[in-house]
Amino acid sequence: MRKVILPGLAMIAVTYALARLSYGLFLPNISNTLGMSEGEAGLGSSIAFIAYALALLLSALLIKHFGYRKVNLFAGFTAVFGLLGMASAPSILYLNISLFIAGLGSGLASPALSQMVQNTLSKEKLDQGNTWINSGTSFGIILTGPIVILLTDHWRLAYLLFAVIAALVLIWNHFSLPPDEKKESVSDNNIKYLSAIKTAKYLLVASLLIGGSSSIYWTFSRSFITSSYGLGINESVIFWMIIGLAGILGGVSGNFIQKLGLSLSYRLLVFLLATSIFLLTIPSAVAIYLSAGLFGSTYVFLTGLCIVWATRIFPVLPALGVSLSFFALGIGQSLGSYLAGISIEMTSYPFSFNIFAAFCLVALFVTTKKKSTS
Repeated sequence: MRKVILPGLAMIAVTYALARLSYGLFLPNISNTLGMSEGEAGLGSSIAFIAYALALLLSALLIKHFGYRKVNLFAGFTAVFGLLGMASAPSILYLNISLFIAGLGSGLASPALSQMVQNTLSKEKLDQGNTWINSGTSFGIILTGPIVILLTDHWRLAYLLFAVIAALVLIWNHFSLPPDEKKESVSDNNIKYLSAIKTAKYLLVASLLIGGSSSIYWTFSRSFITSSYGLGINESVIFWMIIGLAGILGGVSGNFIQKLGLSLSYRLLVFLLATSIFLLTIPSAVAIYLSAGLFGSTYVFLTGLCIVWATRIFPVLPALGVSLSFFALGIGQSLGSYLAGISIEMTSYPFSFNIFAAFCLVALFVTTKKKSTS
C-alpha cells in the first residue's frame, strides 16, 4: 500500500502546492521583477485555473485511452516544465505560458491517482488510499513555507528548486507506480458526461458550495491577518504552514468516513469549515491560529470526502467522478474569489468572512444520496 500511496502523495504535493498554489506566495516579488499590474497578476492566476479545468475535463478520456500511469507521469512532466519556465520567465507572456503548463498537472494527477487506487488497492483500503494521497497538498504547503521565508527575494531560485523536487518525484513515480491493470473494462459508452453530471448532481452541488465558501480563505486570509491584525510576513507564512500541517490530518479521513458514514462526516465537516472561516474574524492570536488549523484539516477532509463520494458513485471509472467534483470545486473557488474581492471592497474583511461562513452552512442542506453507475 505504501508503494502506491507515498509516490502518489508526493505527486499531488508537487502538482498542487509547488506548481500551482506557490504562485500566490511569490506574487509580490514576481510582479516587481516583471512589472506586472494587479490585473496582469490576476490573469496569470486565471490562466492556471483554465489549464486546471481543461485537464480535469479531459482526464477521464485520457485515462481511458492511455491509462492512469501515463497520465500521472504526464502530470509530473507538466509540473517540471512549467516550474522551469516560471523560474526563467523573461516576460509576462512567457510566465503565463508556463503557468498554463504547470496548471495542467493538478487537473490530471487527482483523477489518475484515484483510478490507480481503485485498480490496485483492496476494497477495504480504498478510502484510506484516496484520502492519504489527497493530503499531499498539505505536505506541499508545509514545504513551500520555509522556502518562501528563505527565498522571498529570490523567487527564480525557489522555482528552480521546486522544479528539481518535481523531477525527483516524477522519477520516483516512474519506478514505483504499478502498471495499469483494469479490473473491469471501460467502454466508450461508459463516458457519457451529461448522464454522469445527472448521476453526481448532489456531489457537484456540494463541491461547488465548498469551493465557493472556502475561496475567501484561500485568497484573502493572509491579506486579512496582515492588514487588519498587523501580522508580519514571517507570521503570515507560519499561519500558512499551520494550514498545511493541519491538512495532514486529512489523510486519516478515510477511517473517519468509514466509522461515521458519508452523510454524518460530510455535515460535521461542513459545520467545522464554516466555524474556521468565522474564527478568523475574532481579533485574537489563539482564534487566528486555531482558525488556520481547523480550516486546513477540514478542507482537506472535505476534498478527500468528495473523492470517496465520487468513487462510490462511479466504481468502475472513479476518475470521471473525481474530475467532475474537482471541476465544480474549482468553479466555486473562481467565482467565490471574485465575489469575495467585491464584498471586501464594498464592506470589510470581517463582514465578508462572516457572510462566507454563513454561505458555507448552506451546504448542510445538500443530500449525500448517491446512485452508483458502471
